[in-house]
Amino acid sequence: MGNVIDIKDVSMRFIMEQERTNTLKEYMVKLVRRTLRFSGFEALSDVSFSIRPGESVALIGKNGSGKSTMLKIIAGVMDATEGTVTVNGSIAPLIELGAGFDPDLTGRENVFLNGALLGHRRKYMEENYDSIVEYSELEQFIDVPVRSYSSGMIARLGFSIATHVDADILVVDEVLAVGDYNFQQKCYKTMDKVLAEGRTLLFVSHDIDQVKKLCKRAVWLDHGHLMADGDANQVCDAYLEWIKGQGDE
Repeated sequence: MGNVIDIKDVSMRFIMEQERTNTLKEYMVKLVRRTLRFSGFEALSDVSFSIRPGESVALIGKNGSGKSTMLKIIAGVMDATEGTVTVNGSIAPLIELGAGFDPDLTGRENVFLNGALLGHRRKYMEENYDSIVEYSELEQFIDVPVRSYSSGMIARLGFSIATHVDADILVVDEVLAVGDYNFQQKCYKTMDKVLAEGRTLLFVSHDIDQVKKLCKRAVWLDHGHLMADGDANQVCDAYLEWIKGQGDE
């Protein structure tokens, strides 16, 4: 069986304006006069790794290391500047709180909207609707506009939808840091179930203990560069030692 995800020589560069412009008029004047100055920022630099079906893989690293950028490229939210990304299978991404939600629609309406964005027919979502709402523990608020939800409530609904749809790969980025302890524990049990079913988990968290608990493999990024890729315990320990060394400098 082949890989579900292949990352080959991926780089991602962003172009940023060096001098802030406060209005569109000011921006256009500078653009016409060719006085705008831009600088490049490389979020990822020549990164390569592959993931096989059923693997539990964590992306670790400090803030700004390129983890979320990599997840967005894998999920198809953005295209890499260089390199190739091949995904063989469907993805249920839980990358940003409220991503794919319309704040003016109710929780109920957003369940079907999010399901459609993930490629599922309405009939399929209707069959899974009760289970999604029960899992989210938002029965009392399901007909309230999402703009009234707290970040924890949005995380509950988003995670519930992502784990109830029929996807080969579950992509989770930090969102479990939001919400109460009991719901977090329920989410971790669900991810264990996802792995037991032979599906693939790509997990991003700063909680190294949870990374070790959930994932057998870790990919360590720093400033867009691949630092290590291997056994989760070994890579996480090396990362923590490196962090301690950074603090001593």
